[in-house]
Amino acid sequence: MRILVLSDIHGDLRSALFAVNAQPQAEVIVFCGDGAEQFEYLKKTNPGKTFIGVRGNCDWSSDLPVTVSATVGGKKLFVTHGHMYQAKFTTYNMVCAAREEKADILLFGHTHCALNEYDEGLYIMNPGSCNGYGASYGYIDITEKGDIVTNIVRIDTR
Repeated sequence: MRILVLSDIHGDLRSALFAVNAQPQAEVIVFCGDGAEQFEYLKKTNPGKTFIGVRGNCDWSSDLPVTVSATVGGKKLFVTHGHMYQAKFTTYNMVCAAREEKADILLFGHTHCALNEYDEGLYIMNPGSCNGYGASYGYIDITEKGDIVTNIVRIDTR
């Protein structure tokens, strides 16, 4: 199973659509905040996919939750934008929250900097910003054996 991870779209629907179209096998699309309007558009135009999303600090009128815990492909995800956990300064608070939820994978945004790490049983991913020059997204493959493979992809819309 493939999970597409997007964050910090900030109005750049073109890059978000590029990411979705580049990963047609993704069954689940996770949105880590800041671009709720574009996330809603993606939901409406991709009815066969499962969507999980949270609001970011720039999603003022969104009714999306601040955090979500969900099980996908037998693995537990903890999703947040990161602004409520001081993500620009440390991952420690988010890691603690994810561990409290017994998550296998922590997904967040906010910093606009891609991050792909593994720490004592917890996969940690920030897909970076899906906006403008240097835009990126992430994807996660959960194999039939239950293995987790994470990747960050730079978007080149030229």
